[in-house]
Amino acid sequence: MNYLKSKNVVKMLAVLLTLSFVASMAAIPKTTADIHTYPFVDPIPNVVGVGQYTLINFGLLNYLGDSKSGWNVTLVITDPDGKVEKVDRMTWSTGTVGYGYTPTKAGNYTLQCTFKNVTYGTTNNNRQMHLSSESENVTLYVLEDWYAPYHPGHSMPTSYWTRPVDSQLREWYSIMGSWLRVPVDMYTHFQGDAPESAHILWNMPIGDRQGGLAGGATEMVGHETGDAYEGKFVNSLIVDGILFYNKYPASYVADMSNGGTAAGYTRALQTIVAVDLHTGKVLWEKRYTYSTDISTLTNAYGQTLQFLSVNNRAVFSYLWLGGTAATLYAIDPYTGANIYNMTNVPSGQIYFGPNGELLKYTWDNTNSRLRQWNSTAAAMGTTDPMSGTAYGWSSKVDGRIINAGTYGYDRNIPVSIGTRNLGAPSYVIPEDKAVWLQRTNNFVGLTGVSLDYDSGGSVLYNNRTWNAPKEWQDMTVFTTPPGGMLLQSGWAAISPIDQIAVIWIKELRVHYAFSLETGKFLWETEPQIYADSWSDTVLLPYGIESNAYGPERAIADGKLISTSCGGIVYCYNVTNGEKIWEYKNTQKYAQEYYLTNEWWSVICFVADGKVYIGHMEHSAMEPKPRGAPFFALDIETGDLVWEIDGAFRQTRWGGRAIIGDSIIVTQDLYDQMIYAIGKGPSTMTMTTPNVAITAGTTALITGTVMDVSPGTQNDRAQLQFPQGVPVASDESQSEWMLHVYKQFAAPATFTGVEVSFYAWDGQSAESVPIGTTTTDVYGKYSLAWTPQQAGQYQIFAFFDGSASYYASEAKADIYVSAAPPEPEPVETPPYGLYIALAAIAIIVAIAIVGILLFMKINKR
Repeated sequence: MNYLKSKNVVKMLAVLLTLSFVASMAAIPKTTADIHTYPFVDPIPNVVGVGQYTLINFGLLNYLGDSKSGWNVTLVITDPDGKVEKVDRMTWSTGTVGYGYTPTKAGNYTLQCTFKNVTYGTTNNNRQMHLSSESENVTLYVLEDWYAPYHPGHSMPTSYWTRPVDSQLREWYSIMGSWLRVPVDMYTHFQGDAPESAHILWNMPIGDRQGGLAGGATEMVGHETGDAYEGKFVNSLIVDGILFYNKYPASYVADMSNGGTAAGYTRALQTIVAVDLHTGKVLWEKRYTYSTDISTLTNAYGQTLQFLSVNNRAVFSYLWLGGTAATLYAIDPYTGANIYNMTNVPSGQIYFGPNGELLKYTWDNTNSRLRQWNSTAAAMGTTDPMSGTAYGWSSKVDGRIINAGTYGYDRNIPVSIGTRNLGAPSYVIPEDKAVWLQRTNNFVGLTGVSLDYDSGGSVLYNNRTWNAPKEWQDMTVFTTPPGGMLLQSGWAAISPIDQIAVIWIKELRVHYAFSLETGKFLWETEPQIYADSWSDTVLLPYGIESNAYGPERAIADGKLISTSCGGIVYCYNVTNGEKIWEYKNTQKYAQEYYLTNEWWSVICFVADGKVYIGHMEHSAMEPKPRGAPFFALDIETGDLVWEIDGAFRQTRWGGRAIIGDSIIVTQDLYDQMIYAIGKGPSTMTMTTPNVAITAGTTALITGTVMDVSPGTQNDRAQLQFPQGVPVASDESQSEWMLHVYKQFAAPATFTGVEVSFYAWDGQSAESVPIGTTTTDVYGKYSLAWTPQQAGQYQIFAFFDGSASYYASEAKADIYVSAAPPEPEPVETPPYGLYIALAAIAIIVAIAIVGILLFMKINKR
């Protein structure tokens, strides 16, 4: 039995109903007095519109004695035209059950619950007859052109968000996601937005040793990167918005069973680092010292388990350490505490069940059976997993060491396959099928067995073979060729959604696809560029457990994406193998050495309709080639969405870029830093004149729009940008990030972001636009505005956001006084009068002077 089969509310109700089911109660004999029963029916809401869903609760007020029991009740629905519909259901032990109903016509519906008598009791001493009964009639009112108001829900975030997210913000689930392990098809199935620019949120040293250029006497050689044969950052994970990575390369792990020594020399213990994905802050660092060293993430995976029992329904998240070992350790992601352990875990690949259960599959050759091991069944520790304290999860597992082999096998599926010893399946799609894949230089063979709960064990196709081309047969399949040609091939990609498995033949540079539904050969692709013959053939699905470096192919949205040493990205239709598009990852500048004119490319993942690709090498030369690209392509068209050169060089032997909560996180081999890429927060300031201006004069509105992502708050950024880090347009983003975080020269061309302005006079019904402007390389903006009317104005400035930043806004006030009045006009005499008066004044002056002279002479 699969205890956790549902993923939504409707399915959850079905699970609870199944858990409460009693095969038959009618055969229990009556021994004591009859019991009255009290049926009820209650539609919620009881007034709805045509076509609107309502939940009808019905059943008996009589509860039952144990959680596995229920009443057989009938809901009778009579529509406005008198048509009767009967719905039979088994209640939960509480006596109630729900039925979702959507009326199709307007009018009054009559609802009634009926119950037929039955004898019931949990022991022989308390069996009693429960009498038949009918509830009173209840009316469901259905109106035309009306809709009952439901909670409007919550909008998606318009500003930078962090965890934890309130459970009421249900709509946000689509932008939240974890990276629990390397996906077998490299497809994250991530429903939210994936970054569409190179904007960096934060960076931090990986922490084990210095990175980047050494300088001085070593000239142009850089520090060790932890790539070739080292495996730094390998299998990093994201669980609930927390990044987990190993502080040291995978080769640095100590053998704790030998007292911390291995091969005669001492090694340091591995350290797991937990970092908040949204803030870049380290939450914890731990070294675990059990009998064997399990502090490496090399064979680890995350888990988000939905546990839906009768009384306890929640998600429980864990970081599992131990890989394929017989003992697994469940670690709390937030604190690093060891919650519980499992011993005697069967070997084999880990798969996730529909609710996040850890599943493994083993083959019982003696009985020709396929056995399913379920971590949830093992943890319940009883053949009746829903009894007693099993209603709660934490109370059942916390602090325990669980023998996983005792109760862990919840399915034992007989397979009629004759005398063939199938062994463990090559790949499993839980609740769908198990497949066995075989490939030789002569043929390809596939066997498929159904895992459906109704038809489990039926053989879908039995050793269906396809004769290999003669060119295969002329080569060998040995790991080391004894002579002649080596057939370097393997199962290189598999898709549980598109139901195909793909073989890659390196010498031919061709893919061969086979159907997982029929086992038949489907198609082959045209040959790829010659250099791709040196690409890796990761033998999927056999290699998915180690996750050391993942496949070089992805299958998503009905497409096979392939790229490798040749640097050309190919996209094929998974239906017929025809090439849809190709993209050349061309080097912009000549390098001192290289295989082709294109960069050796590697797929990191596919998310949100985009395939993210970086550059790697098997063993990098020194000095390293400059300008390694990291970019995203539209998976439908092959068009470039964004690219940054020289920022995030990927590893061949270690981990690659991963994504969670719409944030990409990756190690960079150039400087040994970890980078988080995603849409970041911005902030605005605005200044207006602090004294009143006069209507008709111009006011200068100034301010800034700045990047306030966590990485802009560290010492390096504040020393380089003491006034803050300006925002940049999406077009300038890549070069700007290299300047801000990598100390590259400032871009020769730079554009900021557009700011829009509105003014409101406090009287009008709405504000009016007064202009737009663009920020400069300092993050500053200015706008000249000439108001024509007096008043108290509120000025609003808006940055609407971009692919790189969330929106921001600012507000300020301006007081505009009325213009001073024009002076009153003064009446002036005619121009001729001025001349006459002036002449008279001159004559008078002359006369006065003459008189004065005459008087002076007479005195003599």
